[in-house]
Amino acid sequence: MLRTPFEEELEKLHNQFYAMGTEVAAQLKKSLRAFISHDLELAKEVIENDEIVNNYETKLEKKSLELIALQQPVSSDLRTVITALKASSDVERMGDHAVAIAKATIRIKGESRMTDIETEIKKMGKAVRHMVEEALEVYLNGDEERAYEIAASDEIIDNYFRDIQAMTVEGVRENPDAAFAAKEYIQVLVYLERIGDYARNLCEWVVYLKSGKIIEL
Repeated sequence: MLRTPFEEELEKLHNQFYAMGTEVAAQLKKSLRAFISHDLELAKEVIENDEIVNNYETKLEKKSLELIALQQPVSSDLRTVITALKASSDVERMGDHAVAIAKATIRIKGESRMTDIETEIKKMGKAVRHMVEEALEVYLNGDEERAYEIAASDEIIDNYFRDIQAMTVEGVRENPDAAFAAKEYIQVLVYLERIGDYARNLCEWVVYLKSGKIIEL
């Protein structure tokens, strides 16, 4: 079956989105590893590579606007293009937060730390990474039912946030010398929680594309 020029261009758009999502997932993995292992060089690499993610978003935006202007899609086709445009913005913000975690790694170097808190942050980071990877996959294959399931897992991330934040506050009471590290831990928790929110957004875009609904949990 021959595909229309619009379908071919739409596939290119999806391929660009996949490449961008893959890059951001890799950046997140590196930034978390750098933070937990105190690897300054890896943290610097994440910061330097932020430009790659920004370039992907610029290309996606250009491709989306070209499709709208030249192909003049209507109805569901137009919704698909606009959704890709908005979803790429969510993914770019995930990349920004991965960079913010890398910068926290550099700031915290040489400070008194709390290894038990870092162990919990590692667990939260793993859960966030898993949610991001699942959300990207769901977006690409358009699985509406799975999108609801992954969106609901954001509650797990929120629970980690509350529990580790409470642990951090208690840790500073017991070890005031770790106050600077505690401030950075809480910032990293905020970044991770927001990345989870953006992953949920991707799931919401899937549901919107398939049924025009907004997820309500």
